[in-house]
Amino acid sequence: MGKNEFVEVEPNVHLHIRDWGKGKPIVFIPGWPLSHEMFEYQFTHLVQQGYRCVGITMRGFGKSSAPWGDYNYDIFADDIKKILEALDLNEVTLAGHSMGGAISLHYVARHKSERVAKLALFGAAAPCFTKRPGFQYGLEPSAVDGFIEACNADRPKLVEDFGKIFFLNENAVSVKLGEWFYDMGMEASPHATAACLKVLRNFDLREEMAKVNVPTAIFHSKHDKICLFQLGEAMADGIKGATLIPFEKSGHGLFFEEKDKFNKELVKFAG
Repeated sequence: MGKNEFVEVEPNVHLHIRDWGKGKPIVFIPGWPLSHEMFEYQFTHLVQQGYRCVGITMRGFGKSSAPWGDYNYDIFADDIKKILEALDLNEVTLAGHSMGGAISLHYVARHKSERVAKLALFGAAAPCFTKRPGFQYGLEPSAVDGFIEACNADRPKLVEDFGKIFFLNENAVSVKLGEWFYDMGMEASPHATAACLKVLRNFDLREEMAKVNVPTAIFHSKHDKICLFQLGEAMADGIKGATLIPFEKSGHGLFFEEKDKFNKELVKFAG
């Protein structure tokens, strides 16, 4: 099982984590519907650069427990807090991709940056994943309704279709890498997969951006088809002192498609 591979956050709910290396901690929060395995090429590289890399797979996803019940950003943020306490991590760079970015932003607002020194948001689904009055970026809510219907009718097809828009284009990654991401997405619980789509559709983090009081870096690709580049610009405007780092040669999978630039910028930011 290795050191602390599973951490109990409440009775019978265990989160699967990866904890590699020594040094300054970077805590990675994956996006929907993936697990911390998505950050393989950050872990293998950054640990050798002298960082401690910790990945947390959210409840309902990957090998973490998938209880029936509520799935929302409050619960996820509280789970992160329990992991940081269990591992006694301090001064972390909290780093989230997509929905994991929204969760990380919510954590900093909800828990007043407790144990967190810096915030890194990668293609984050924030401040709003969908359009709404006063916010004209993001996907149409009806598009997310379509994802939810697909999840309830043919979840493998939903995960496959999501994979087709995840990277810059359908030929941007090898067939086998695409299959690996598909398998990771299918490990998720159907209940959590659908519940998180509702959270993504409905949640509004615009007021929380003002509560961020730690240095923040926003990694966002100009060609992201899932979390549009305007979301990155909106976060850069809304979070005091935030730095927007544009990526030009990737889609939503910037951490893999431009991994050299991504890892270099993350090391520079984490310090």
